[in-house]
This record gives sequence, structure tokens and C-alpha cells, in this order.
Amino acid sequence: SGKLPTEKEIQQRVARSLILQINCVVKLTQQMRTEDTRYLQLLERLRQGQCNYDDYELLLTRVVGQPSVNSLHESPWDKAPILVFRNEVRTQINHKAAIQNAAQVNCAPIVCVAQDTCKGKPIEDPILRKKLLELSDSKTEHLSGLLPLVPGMPVILTQNIAIELGLINGMKGIFRQLVYQADSVSTDALSNIFPNNTQYVYRPLYALIEIIRSKIECNLENLQPKLVPIPIMEQTFRIDISDILPKDKKPKPNRKAMLSIKRRALPLVPAYSITTHKSQGQTLMSLL
Repeated sequence: SGKLPTEKEIQQRVARSLILQINCVVKLTQQMRTEDTRYLQLLERLRQGQCNYDDYELLLTRVVGQPSVNSLHESPWDKAPILVFRNEVRTQINHKAAIQNAAQVNCAPIVCVAQDTCKGKPIEDPILRKKLLELSDSKTEHLSGLLPLVPGMPVILTQNIAIELGLINGMKGIFRQLVYQADSVSTDALSNIFPNNTQYVYRPLYALIEIIRSKIECNLENLQPKLVPIPIMEQTFRIDISDILPKDKKPKPNRKAMLSIKRRALPLVPAYSITTHKSQGQTLMSLL
């Protein structure tokens, strides 16, 4: 047909060729993370759907009762992440928490706005632009349309940046500073989610994130220890825009009107709230 493959199709072909090269599979059976034998046995039964009443009673011992918690504003609960099942709920909680924290430290919220293009041209249609910015990052290759940032807030990397340095998807850090083009800031209201004093940054360059568990052995020039610059990243995703097209341009029933969007944004999300699947493999001393 002469049609050039999309970036995603190319990645899928490369992935398939890599999978076909696998000629050996090693099954790991020894548990190296959980040292509590009784809890490990519970987990093994849970995987098989064979939990018993003793397992239930063991789990009850890990629930913090109301009498033992005076306030969620006290340590360690003021830093405990809120676990939820859905990305949309996580995003709403994170937005509200960022706004609240900005008010507590008496600073205006900063929101990084993703740079979206279609066929190399910026998105100018206001309805389409609003739809794109409000999409869940689970539908945009994990690059947020609107990313609120407050100094000191917990964040999570959403892309693999440098695997050998420990800068991987799911790594936790603390946001310290945003570096951006000075002429790319606006206070014009872009979303009713954020307060009127919000500063919208349209051309961020990188974010300085404190990552305690990074494998960078030396201090980067002019930066404090464990402070890592996280750059803008680019991803391509496809979206159905049938719902915002005029009636005379809507596709036929059971058809979709797909657009390929290229997005540039910081590969970060706030971590006041995280999804249950994102928490897997993490060591969390307390959670809500």
C-alpha cells in the first residue's frame, strides 16, 4: 500500500523480533524479598485463591485501628500514600493534594502543560486541546497533560530514563525545582481544576528531582548530592475524537476517527496517591 508504519508499529515489530530470539526461560522459585515465613505462606495461598481464616486474622493484625491514629496530619500518616485502583481517581487526589500543599507553603501552584502536536503542527482547536490535556496518562503513554508541581512533593518517574543509573519507571523521588524558558509562563486560566493564581508553564526544560536510590555515584556539576535533572520526553499515542466532531463529520457507526498525537512532557506524576499495581514491589512503611 506504500503506507509508512507508525512509530508504535515499528516498536511492536522490534519487540517481536527480540521475543523471537529468546531460547531459554528461567523460572524463579525462591522468594528473596519476603522474610516473614507465615506471611509468605499467606501470599502463596492468596495467589491460588486458597486463603483460610488464619490468613484473614493475620491480615487484621496489619490494620491500624482508629484509637491508635490521632490524626492523619501527624507522622507517619501525613506522608503515607493513598492507594487507589484507578488512574483517574489517583490523578484527582494528586491534583487536590498538590493544590493543598501549595497553599500550605504559601506559593502559587505550578502546572506544566504538555506540548501536543499532530502531523508536526501544534494543536490549535480549543476543544481538542482541552480533551487531550485532560486525558488520563494511562492513555497517553504515561505523559501527563497537566502536571502540578510543588517544591518538596513526592513524585514517581513514569519512563525508563537510564536503567543503568536506576532512573527507571516507578522510581520515587522528591521534586525540588523546575527549570523552564522564562517567556513560557502564563497565569491565564487553562483548567478549572486549579486555582486562579496557578502559573502554567508551556516550555519546561527539566525538573530537578532528589532521588535517594539512584545509582549515580558522583555529584553532578553545580548540583547537590542525589539531585538529578529529569528531561522532557516524547511519546506518540492515538486517540478517538469521534465524540467532539460535528454531526456532519462523525464517522459511521462502529467506526472511529483516530488521530496520532505526539506529546512532549516531563515523565513524572505526583505520588501523594498511587495505584495498587504501581505499588507492587515497593516497600511502604505506611499507607492509606
